[in-house]
Amino acid sequence: MEATKEKTMILNDKMLKTCLKLSLPAVIAMFLYGLNTVLDAVFVGRLVGEEALAGVSIVYPLTQIALGLGSLAGTGAGSYLSILIGENNKEVQKRILGNTNTLIVLLSISTVIFGFLFMNPLLNLIGARGDNLAYAREYYSVTLFGAIFWIGGLAYNMIVRAEGKMKTAAIMMGIGMVVNIVFNYLFMAALNMGVRGAAWGTNVAMFVYCLLFFIYCKRKKASFETDEMKIYFDKSIIKEIVNIGMPSFIMTIMTVIQGIIILKALNTFGTTSDVSFYGMVFRILNLLMTPIYGLMRALQPAVGINYGARKMDRVIGFYKLFSAVAFVLILPMWLISIIAPEFVLHLMLPTGEFSITNLNYFRVIILILPMLCLVLTAMTFFPAIKKPKPAMMIGIGRQVFLYIPLMIILPKLFGIGSIYYGSFAIDTLLTLIIVLMLVKEFKSLRTMKNN
Repeated sequence: MEATKEKTMILNDKMLKTCLKLSLPAVIAMFLYGLNTVLDAVFVGRLVGEEALAGVSIVYPLTQIALGLGSLAGTGAGSYLSILIGENNKEVQKRILGNTNTLIVLLSISTVIFGFLFMNPLLNLIGARGDNLAYAREYYSVTLFGAIFWIGGLAYNMIVRAEGKMKTAAIMMGIGMVVNIVFNYLFMAALNMGVRGAAWGTNVAMFVYCLLFFIYCKRKKASFETDEMKIYFDKSIIKEIVNIGMPSFIMTIMTVIQGIIILKALNTFGTTSDVSFYGMVFRILNLLMTPIYGLMRALQPAVGINYGARKMDRVIGFYKLFSAVAFVLILPMWLISIIAPEFVLHLMLPTGEFSITNLNYFRVIILILPMLCLVLTAMTFFPAIKKPKPAMMIGIGRQVFLYIPLMIILPKLFGIGSIYYGSFAIDTLLTLIIVLMLVKEFKSLRTMKNN
């Protein structure tokens, strides 16, 4: 198979032109994906009520475990595939998907067993009580039935992006979002299924992501030999996928732990309204981060394919360019959220009343966004050059040495406001550390080029 137009573009075209071509559909795709999460909350908040929204917000970190595993498989397989495309290694390329299928099945079985065995202890650990506990258990149970589609849907879409086919991935995301909206309305409004309806709507959407990928492969649209219906178990390939994808999973798990600790503090020192408010802030922040997530996905093949082809100047140049574009993209919504926070919050909970204190909490969290342009692109950059350890250190260090101890101590001493102000301080410090790590890595890459 000859070099695809995507590979040729990534290796040879002007970097800004390549960045824009890859980024626009990737940002749209991730925006649609992030919108799915927010839509669940919107439907629950409007059709069921604040108590149900609090329950879904409480269990939200646990639902991210399946997506973290999907990211492990997808980031690992996708980054490895990009490097193989750059190296023109077709023998290993054609076995990537069969090994990814094996990994998805194993991860899905583990998720279901873990989820049902430890559901109640985890929900109790978070601090779910009364109606919140009932709603949380109801929502989480349904998501577990669709775990294989949550994991597979995300992983397969990331593989399409790894080929540089961002437009195709975006179309798949768009179709999935429409399916999610339709089935959320059908299950919640028409069939009155409550929070179970929101979970089933997402399950159906994730199934559609998987289905679309298999149709894509069946029609020979992929740039590599897929063997999409095969199951392989090549230890060396699976090890490579897991090693490269592990930082993404660790980041997700650390975020889950962070969410559990914060929700525990909110339940202990705050009220149901505090839990609901944090759930809204967290979802809105994630939605505003979707341009960065999109650029992360577009950056991965740009860096990986050039790294495989040993074009180190383009590897470094693409990181800097994508980080700058990320900042430009988040700037308008970032400014609106800082200037008019009440307007943004009312989009999710139109009848909510927000105090000046809550609005300031929201502003503090939103102030983190520009720093995340550097942090999140770095989390993609290191695995894309087959150096997952720095990304793992960032993910683990941020939580174990900063977030977890501070979020246990600060709320006891200073109340729930310290959750928001502490988050800002932690990410400011982390950004400075990452800048130093990147400077060192760029020097190493330039040395590799010259040798």
